Amino acid sequence: MFHYTVEANHSVGETVQVLEGILKDEKFGVLWDFDIKETLEKKGFDYDRNYRVLEVCNPEAAKEVLTQNHMVGYFLPCKIVVYEDQGKTNIGMPRPTALIDLTGDESLKAFAEDIESKLVTCMDKAATEE
Repeated sequence: MFHYTVEANHSVGETVQVLEGILKDEKFGVLWDFDIKETLEKKGFDYDRNYRVLEVCNPEAAKEVLTQNHMVGYFLPCKIVVYEDQGKTNIGMPRPTALIDLTGDESLKAFAEDIESKLVTCMDKAATEE
């Protein structure tokens, strides 16, 4: 499957706050927090779902992988979405391993697996945070 999604215990806003702290502990920063519902409403469109797109980056890892293959820049920064669906909050992302496969560069596979593992761990922790 090209994505990973987990159900969270909190509202979208609370989940984003918790996730940001956990990501920071793993040396990932949130570069951008795009609130789709708010943006569409400002443009005059009704959108009934809370939906946030976080662009996250570990600068050291980004430099390393871009040095190996600059085409990876098409996938950076990593995206994590936090959204409501049928009254529940979900956290999801496209799997870095699925995206890196698109480059056809097998030397990047272990790198993508490491990043994916770290992000999945962060998402799982944020989902179950009390």
